[in-house]
Parts: sequence; structure tokens; C-alpha cells
Amino acid sequence: MIENRIFDTHVQGLKYKAVREMIKAYDEGRMDTALIDIPKSALPGPKGTLRCCVYKERAIFQERLSVVQRGIKKGDKSVVTVIDIACDECPADGILVTTACRGCLSHKCQEVCPRDAISIVDKHSVIDKDKCIECGKCVSACPYGAIIKQQRPCVTSCKVKAISIRPEDKKAVVDENKCISCGACVRQCPFGAIQDKSMIMETLDILRDAKAKKINVYAIVAPSIAAQFEYANVEQVVSGIMQLGFCRVVEAAFGADVCLAHEAEEWQHNGVLTTSCCPSFVDFVNKNFPDLAKYVSSSLSPMVETAKTIKAHDPKAKCVFIGPCASKKMECRAERTHGLIDTSLSFEELQAFFDARNVDIKQLPPTKLDDASFYGRIFAKSGGIKQGITDVAKAKGIEGIKPVAMNGLDECRVNLLKLRAGKSLENFFEGMACDGGCINGPLCLHQGMGNAAMVDKYGRLATRKTVDDSVEQYNKGKLDD
Repeated sequence: MIENRIFDTHVQGLKYKAVREMIKAYDEGRMDTALIDIPKSALPGPKGTLRCCVYKERAIFQERLSVVQRGIKKGDKSVVTVIDIACDECPADGILVTTACRGCLSHKCQEVCPRDAISIVDKHSVIDKDKCIECGKCVSACPYGAIIKQQRPCVTSCKVKAISIRPEDKKAVVDENKCISCGACVRQCPFGAIQDKSMIMETLDILRDAKAKKINVYAIVAPSIAAQFEYANVEQVVSGIMQLGFCRVVEAAFGADVCLAHEAEEWQHNGVLTTSCCPSFVDFVNKNFPDLAKYVSSSLSPMVETAKTIKAHDPKAKCVFIGPCASKKMECRAERTHGLIDTSLSFEELQAFFDARNVDIKQLPPTKLDDASFYGRIFAKSGGIKQGITDVAKAKGIEGIKPVAMNGLDECRVNLLKLRAGKSLENFFEGMACDGGCINGPLCLHQGMGNAAMVDKYGRLATRKTVDDSVEQYNKGKLDD
């Protein structure tokens, strides 16, 4: 099956199936009964294959469908949600003594425990959970590594500590006031109990209404698309998107070119600057380093800068972003984007869209896509902006810029702490929430080290050689035909 061929995990396949079936129900006018009928047809049984029984599997799948149907509501602070019924298989967190304990004579674990929570029973260490404060000293002290601190994958993946475990039922809970919608937990949950909210139903409405009202709907694709649909080329993907009802496909890399030019000038004026292209990074700064928010570039993200140009030329147009990012779905609703982006879809959802409407992109003729320069296209990888800002500054005669690529939230935190303390050697900070950059976004079809090479290759195919070519079009408020 195609979901097993192009996705990294089976969980992605389940999400894909839910979106695909909802699109089919929408197209066939079956939305009134979709939540009842689809789980039965998708999971006919009689025995369950993933859970204890087919009835629980159907109940979970019904919740997945509900997440797709509900979309993102006004007032939502996060793009991720927990499907409670699916969150019940992970062991509880805590310090555990494994069977690797050898019953050694030194008892270092017992000696370092500040609460006397460890005793030796039958020559093996035993932890008193009522006394244990989970400081982890025993974990470090054990010479055999026999004591471990067990954490759920969702908790471990969340770098902003927005996920906790509810004591009464051991379900994961997302603190929306801390969450930055990076989607790492969505990718890491082995049971798919944490899912990104969807804007697919709203997008379907936009495409339907636009056809009736003769309004143009543009698809703005992230530069990381070059590393995703490996069974076809990018130009065939463009053709497929247009078959779904979009009038044109435009590269978000165009807006990335514009951002580079703006940020070079802005840095020259301010002397210290962080990027603003990653909404999760911007949210990370605002929530965890509010005193450094003054350094975040005033440039809109590439996605929004591209939409701004489209709507300057075609004010009634609708713009739909397609990419690997969960937080782009929240950025659509942000006040600073001024409604320029109407909805956002993931690459996973795009694949479901193709299959729901039987669009076989590998059989389609290519449609040209050439809106941006090499520099805009390599925004997709960590270090791409650093490379771009260095070359752009040199071309513009701007001296003194010292960029650093902050690859993932751990590196972002370290470098921002240095900036706060006045100990940073750099003065331009490229912030990416995802390790590796957008090429490893949580809603990619697949992740991997080879994605960076594919983006570089695609970047070198660009006919625009400088960002000034894109800036000229931006200033005119019109894309090339």
C-alpha cells in the first residue's frame, strides 16, 4: 500500500487514512454519517490487529476522524491535541531498577541517594517510590547502567516541558500556555495518541466556494517539498496540486528570498538579529526569552511574504500553504499574519488529498516551478539561512555579520542564553525548532539525512541567481507569469 511505501511509520499511515477517508466523504456528500460509517469500513474486523479488540480500534479511529473534522477553532492556542482513548499503553514514568542489576557490593546507588529511598533486598536494589524524588543520582552512579529513568516519548520529545502525565489516569496532557506547536510530540508518540489538528475541511470549503465564485486559490509550497515525494519529481507534484483545484503553485522560497534581503538590512540597522521564519522558534523566544523578543526580525515568514505578494496582485485570492510544519497551522491564525494565509496543509495531508481523488502524480506531465533563488530554496535545511545571509551581506557590502545556525530547540536555548548573558560571539541567529530544519518537520512524509542533499540539488536548479530578482518582483507586488 502507498502509505507503507512513502511514510516512515505506521502511525503516519493511520493519520493519512483518516484524512483520506474524510476527503472522500466530503466529496461524496457523506459527512453526516462519516464518523459512524468510516470506522466500520476502514476496520472491518472481526478481530483487532493493533489494540485489544476491533471496537477499541474503531473508537480511536473515530477520534482521529473527529480531529480532522473539527479543525482549528478560534481561541485554540496549540495545533496539537491528545486522543485520550489512544493514550493508554505507555508505562508510567519514573526511576526503575532493571534486571541488569548485579547485586554488587559497592552499593553506590544507595550511597548517593539523598532520601534513603534505596534498599538492598535479596542482593538487589529496590526503590521506595514514596521516598524517591527522581533526582537521577542513582542512575548516574550505577556502574552497570542497571537503573534507568523512564520517560514517555512525548515527554522526552517536548523541549519546552509542555507535556505532563495526568496522575489519576496516566494520560498525556498538553499545557497550551507552554506549547509552541512544534509537533515533535506528534512525530514521537508511538501510538499516535497526540495528533496535529487539521485544516483540510476548511481547505475543501475554500476550493469549493472559490470555484463557484470564480476566485483564485493559490498553493504556496515549502522548499522542503524537494525532499518529499520521491516517487515523482517536484514538477509532477505541482501538476497534481493544480488538479486538486488550485490555480497556481508558488514557492514559499520566493518569500524566503525576500526575508533574506530584509534581514540583511535589518541586521545592519540593529546589530543583533534572530530569524523569524520558524513560528515555533518565534513562539519559543516569546514564551521562554521574552526579554530577547526585541531581537526577532520584523520580517514576516517566507510563507506570509509570498502570500502578501499574491494578494497584492490578486486581492480576492485565497492562499493555502503546504509543508512539513505543524506550527504553520497556528501561524495562519496569528494576528501578525493579517489573514494573508487562509489555511495550511501538511505533506501527509497532501498525499491523502491526492489519493482520495485518485491523482497519480507520477503519471502527470511536469508543470514548471521557478519562483525563487538557490538561497530561498535552501531555507529548508538547518544552516541554509546562515549560508544565505553570509552571501547576501557580502553582495550588499554589509560587514561584521557573524551568523550561527541554531539546529533544534536545544541549540536555540544554549545560544539564546549566551546572548542574554552577553557572551555570544555571534550576532545573527538562525532559529530552527526542528533538528535538521524544515526537512525534518514533524509532518514530513519521511525524514532523513539525505533530505539536505536533495534540497541543495533542487536549489542549484533555480534559474534566479540572486535574491534581488525576487525582491524586485516583491516590490512590484506581482510574481512572474
